[in-house]
Amino acid sequence: MSERVFNVLFLCTGNSARSVLAETILNHEGKGRFIAFSAGSHPTGTVHPMALDTLEYARLPTAGLRSKSWDEFAVPEAPELDFVFTVCDNAAGEVCPIWPGQPMTAHWGVEDPAAFEGTEKEKRAFFFRVFRMLHTRISVFINLPVALLDRMTLQRKVDEIGRMEAEETTGT
Repeated sequence: MSERVFNVLFLCTGNSARSVLAETILNHEGKGRFIAFSAGSHPTGTVHPMALDTLEYARLPTAGLRSKSWDEFAVPEAPELDFVFTVCDNAAGEVCPIWPGQPMTAHWGVEDPAAFEGTEKEKRAFFFRVFRMLHTRISVFINLPVALLDRMTLQRKVDEIGRMEAEETTGT
């Protein structure tokens, strides 16, 4: 009997950095147990170049990544979602579409590296900090016994992951 595959959507406003990082990390780390997608409420239309650089530096694939609207995931033909995680405060406060599959939702907010101001070196460092934070949260998530937990317990666990402090996720 094969293990169930869970569909996860990461949401952000622009879908240019945080949500794309999370999508790529989960698709790599989830090893076929999870299929991740990302989208934005007001997509920029492009993936931030430093997000792509960060993923390439981490040796994660970037082919096919694109900034897209969350509307693509609210149509009948869309994949049935099991989880929807917002990674920015703006998207968390917006009224979301009705998602197929009645997914579990949680807020995993992290600061926007695309909005960070500083030198080129400081910006790159901030992208890596956000990458590490998302990577750690996703590592905790994929190690949950998702199929064995009742819905209330699982909701509590994914909410707790979203509240993990930067110190816990980056080791600083």
